[in-house]
Amino acid sequence: MKCEELTRYLDHLLEAERFRDYCPNGWQVEGCAQVQRIVAGVTASQALVDAAIERQADALLVHHGWFWRGEDGRLTGFRKARLQALLKHDINLIAYHLPLDSHVDFGNNAQLARHLGWIVEGRFGEQDIGWHGRLMVPTTLSELSSAIAVRLQRTPQVIAAKGDCQRLVSRVAWCTGGAQNLFEQALAQGVDVYLSGEISEQNVHLARESGVAYIAAGHHATERYGVQALASHLTERFGLDCEFVDIDNPV
Repeated sequence: MKCEELTRYLDHLLEAERFRDYCPNGWQVEGCAQVQRIVAGVTASQALVDAAIERQADALLVHHGWFWRGEDGRLTGFRKARLQALLKHDINLIAYHLPLDSHVDFGNNAQLARHLGWIVEGRFGEQDIGWHGRLMVPTTLSELSSAIAVRLQRTPQVIAAKGDCQRLVSRVAWCTGGAQNLFEQALAQGVDVYLSGEISEQNVHLARESGVAYIAAGHHATERYGVQALASHLTERFGLDCEFVDIDNPV
């Protein structure tokens, strides 16, 4: 399949043009014209680039790509090394940030809900990036935290008012990755719990004072599933050889 055709298909599927984002979405680095073997991953780090080279991939498909707004645009140091490695081996870099958070089927929020068994009821926040819904069965905050730890293979950080870990919770809001700035908007949805990948200092006080628990389950851990689902879709739709490579990240 031509890489140009692949990225055109993904742009349309993920509605990339409708998002105001912090980086360019889609085809970020041009490599070989034909794509058959794809390595998928969360972040286009040097380790993931090396994995793509080792597997003789034609393209690297990621959630966190390059060329972020506000970062140093000079191609020196680690930026030169990453780009040089891709160009040397003629590997395409394809990245989708907010479009891959938001998509109703392949997005990180949708996939996280499916993996955790949550029922989706609606969206909130700018560009509808936050999601809210409910648990299939009300459970204690402690039990919910344990279930998340087992499913994501990472112990989450749980912030709640004193003694709240044993209270029953049912309604949840979530946004994968670094979405701690959506906490106040999540409160307006009438939820018992808000989950994101990260937490900021001020969120601790707001969780304790509002009575809505905050679960920080890991930026990387909550954003592994969208790109996996998208890669599987490309295999089913076009017969492409797609492999997800998980580069361990404790954050």
